[in-house]
Amino acid sequence: MRIPIRGSRSGFARVVLFLGVLTATACAMNPVTGEREFVMISEAQELEMGRQGSAQVIGAIGLVPDEGLRAYVNGIGQGMARQSERPQLAWEFHVLEDASVNAFAMPGGYIFVTRGMLTHMTNEAQLASVLGHEIAHVTARHSVQQMSRQQAASLGLGLGSVLSPTVAEYGQVASVGLGLLFLSYSRSHESQADDLGFHYALDSGYDTREMGEVFDMLRRDAQLAGVGRLPEWQSSHPDPGDRIQDVQQMVAASSEDFSSKRVGQDEFLRHLDGMAYGEDPRAGYFRGSLFLHPDLQFTLAFPDGWAKQNAADAVTAISPNRDAVIQLRGAEGSAAEAARRFLDQDGLQAGASSTGTIHGNRAVTAEFGAQGGQDESVRGIVTFIEFGGATWGILSYSVADRFTSYGQAFSRSRDSFQRLTDPAALAAQPLRMRIVRAPRAMSLQQFNAEMPSSISLAELALINGVAETAQLRAGQAVKRVTGTVMPRAN
Repeated sequence: MRIPIRGSRSGFARVVLFLGVLTATACAMNPVTGEREFVMISEAQELEMGRQGSAQVIGAIGLVPDEGLRAYVNGIGQGMARQSERPQLAWEFHVLEDASVNAFAMPGGYIFVTRGMLTHMTNEAQLASVLGHEIAHVTARHSVQQMSRQQAASLGLGLGSVLSPTVAEYGQVASVGLGLLFLSYSRSHESQADDLGFHYALDSGYDTREMGEVFDMLRRDAQLAGVGRLPEWQSSHPDPGDRIQDVQQMVAASSEDFSSKRVGQDEFLRHLDGMAYGEDPRAGYFRGSLFLHPDLQFTLAFPDGWAKQNAADAVTAISPNRDAVIQLRGAEGSAAEAARRFLDQDGLQAGASSTGTIHGNRAVTAEFGAQGGQDESVRGIVTFIEFGGATWGILSYSVADRFTSYGQAFSRSRDSFQRLTDPAALAAQPLRMRIVRAPRAMSLQQFNAEMPSSISLAELALINGVAETAQLRAGQAVKRVTGTVMPRAN
């Protein structure tokens, strides 16, 4: 979480609701296969869904602040997209400020790769193979095919069926745009995307043998713990081991001279030098169930055992039964103004309200009710707190018949909001990736002994694409990670 966000985003939800009531079906020609296929979503609708879904993802996750890196990645993607079967799309390639090892495509040509994915790759050819794979999902309209089968309106994130549309719009917990991130493709879709992505990258002059190295990295990464605001790549993709064999077969079947193709290691690594590695504590981090934000200088405790997410515009915790939510986000105006604006929303029934202080900070609290979906009703309590020159809203709600049972958890979390005073937490900095040269021929273990990293030897080997027992050449570019490791959430 970075700064208070003004306003909300609800247009994408309206698009999906529109799609959910479509009664007409259509057959369209697949741009890749040239065959007619049954779909319920037109190209215009696909483009609009992608445009609004992309804006929602960027708003919720955030982009890396490095304009040079963003231009570099966009340039590689644009070069391949122009040679694809859908060059006319308004393609966009973005780098998300997220530690997870992931890449994904929104409908209509909006491609995302995370900072975490970049730090785990070692050259430009690997990046091109990942972008090519995601381009293929768009050119072959895989998401459109899946949504046509699943009925797009059912893509909520678990709580959508029991939340008031008004509360959901404010809290954005059941965001359908983010729901697209969890859209699973079939094995045939993934195989087709691998095949197309391989050839998109190859046609752009890249050594696509490196595609197999990406899958090997993913296989190894699956064995190590990872954190982030997005699902890991491997949670939504088939077994990397099988895909390595597929790449090897494509290489063997090709008549190309791969040794003459571009790998692009040096330029790729130059863009990684100095990049944050792992979670950035300056944007807030969890220590167990306690959320700490060094830049904004506050803490908030969430209930133990709740699933937690720190996004760019909000921090959210969801109960184990997925029937209650606590969310912290910025609000506009004073606490009283923010409360009045919230309670004036159509569909909300305002309850008792009070004005007081929480750890010395002016606060306005009000209960509310709303009608949810499927004849369910919602009850909640919202508190707006003035702190640090800004106003913060803590929104807590559940299905109505369980509100009382969650009351103490809601109150304890709200009352825990206070100034962060721990000097170590206030000084927390992200780990940084540094690109250095091996001073001489040496083993990776020797390198790590002389220039130690803040991560394990296994993880160091992983991000360098080598074995733990690897021998390094004199002058070889090597990634190392420096800084103080912050405690992770339990």
